[in-house]
Amino acid sequence: MSAPLEIAAQDHCANDGIAYRERLAALNVAPLWDVLKGLVPTEPRPKAKPHNWRWAEMRERLIESGSVVSAEEAERRVLMLGNPGMDGQPYATDTIYAGLQLILPGEIARAHRHTQSALRFVLEGVGGYTSVDGVRTEMLRGDFIVTPAWTWHDHGNDGTGPVMWLDGLDVPLVSFLRAGFREEYEAATQFPRCGDSDQVFVRYADALLPLENRHTGATSPIFNYPYARTREVLDRLARYSDIDPCHGVNVRYANPLTGGWAIPTIAASMRLLPRGFTSEFFQSVEGTVLVGVEGASSIEIEGAGRFDIALNDVFVVPGWSRWRMSAGAGGDAVLFAYSDRPVYEKLGLYREKRG
Repeated sequence: MSAPLEIAAQDHCANDGIAYRERLAALNVAPLWDVLKGLVPTEPRPKAKPHNWRWAEMRERLIESGSVVSAEEAERRVLMLGNPGMDGQPYATDTIYAGLQLILPGEIARAHRHTQSALRFVLEGVGGYTSVDGVRTEMLRGDFIVTPAWTWHDHGNDGTGPVMWLDGLDVPLVSFLRAGFREEYEAATQFPRCGDSDQVFVRYADALLPLENRHTGATSPIFNYPYARTREVLDRLARYSDIDPCHGVNVRYANPLTGGWAIPTIAASMRLLPRGFTSEFFQSVEGTVLVGVEGASSIEIEGAGRFDIALNDVFVVPGWSRWRMSAGAGGDAVLFAYSDRPVYEKLGLYREKRG
C-alpha cells in the first residue's frame, strides 16, 4: 500500500474510532482500554501535595477571623486547610479534613451533631471546653479530644484569652459515601451536664475495666486524652523501650474496650523523636497530618525536599510518599499525627514499606 493510501486508512480508522466513542457516549458507556492504566495504576497517585501551614502565619489570620465573624454567626469559626493539590476542595489530604478553630472569651459554638467523626487537638489557650453528649471536658494544649459520630457536641471559652485547636474529620470519606447527616440541638448548649471527662478516664483508662460495661459503639468511651499523661508515657517508653526506626517513640490513642483505634475511621498518635534522631524512610497508603507539639523537627519527602516544622505547624504527608523525620540537636521533638489508616485496615487495603 502506498504512503497516501496508508495515511488515508489510518485517518479512516481514527474517524471510525471517534464515531464509535460518540455512539458509546450517547449510551453513557466508555471503553476501558482508553483509561485502564489511570483507573488501575501500578501504585497510588494521590492528588494531595506536601504542604506546611505555618502557625506563625495561621495564628494571625485565625485571630483576625474573630473580628470578621462572631461564633454565633459562624456556628463554627474555622479556617479550613485546603491542600494546593486538591483542586479547590477544602481537604488537607485526599481523604482527611483539617481546620483551625477559634473561640474567644465568653463565646460558645452551639450544639449540633453529624455523622462525621471528629477529633480536636488543642494548640493554644486556657479556659476552653467541649461537651460531648452532656459530658464536659477542659481543653488544654496538646490534649487529644474525640467527638464520636452522631453525638451532640458544643464548645465554649470560660477563660480570658482566645482558645484555638485543630479539627480533624473524616469528611471526604463520608462525603464520598454520601452518608452525611446533621442535626441542630434544641438549645445552644447541652443541659444538664451529667459528669466530666475525668470520671470517664478513671473508669476506663487504667487497664481495669468495669465488669458491667454500658458503653456501646465503635468509638472509645474516653473522649479526652490529656497531653500530660501522654507525655509521661512517651518519656517512660523513651527510657525503657526500643525506639522504632521509622516512627521514633510512638503511641497510638486506643479504645480501651477493644484495643483498636480511638476513632473507627481516624488513626491518631503521638510520637517523640529523641534529640538528633533521624528516622528511616517510610511510606504507606494513608495520607498523614502532622502537628509540631514540642521542639524543632523536620520532614524529608523523597522528591519534594525537606520541610522544617515549628510549634503548632500543620503539615501534610500525601499517601504513598517516601518520607522520614528528624529532631534537631537542641532537644527532643514531639509530633501529633492523624490519618485514616483504620479504613484501609478494615478494607484489607493497608500497605506500607520501611527503609
